[in-house]
Amino acid sequence: MEKLPEHGPCFVCGTQNPHSMGLTWYEREEGGIFAEMIFSLAHQGPPGCVHGGASAAVLDEAMGAAVWRAGFSVVAVNLEINYHKPVPQGQVIIIEARVGEIHPRKILTTSEMRLPDGSVAVTGRGIYVEAPHLVKDIQFEDK
Repeated sequence: MEKLPEHGPCFVCGTQNPHSMGLTWYEREEGGIFAEMIFSLAHQGPPGCVHGGASAAVLDEAMGAAVWRAGFSVVAVNLEINYHKPVPQGQVIIIEARVGEIHPRKILTTSEMRLPDGSVAVTGRGIYVEAPHLVKDIQFEDK
């Protein structure tokens, strides 16, 4: 398990952003990435539960980071987020993402958020395309 370098002002995981959600990503030996997070009142949607937009932002970042870690400079062009169960605040949630398929013009990804009992609360699929001209100044910074 290796900690991924952070990338500055990111809304989800950047330490240079005072409003960051504060996630730290780790790479799995078998591929893909994961993080653990405890969502707070700052992420609330329905009372006691995480806002769907916060879940979507985290899964988008997870899938994008997995593709970046695989060596591609990408942006999302399509996200599909499916909500299976409410995500509670104040509990450890596991977030995972992996690269699914690599095609000449697109990269397909999958992701999920798991509750403490191991059940899946939210799943995501994404389509990412290489766009080095848009992200040329954004890199994962080695500490």
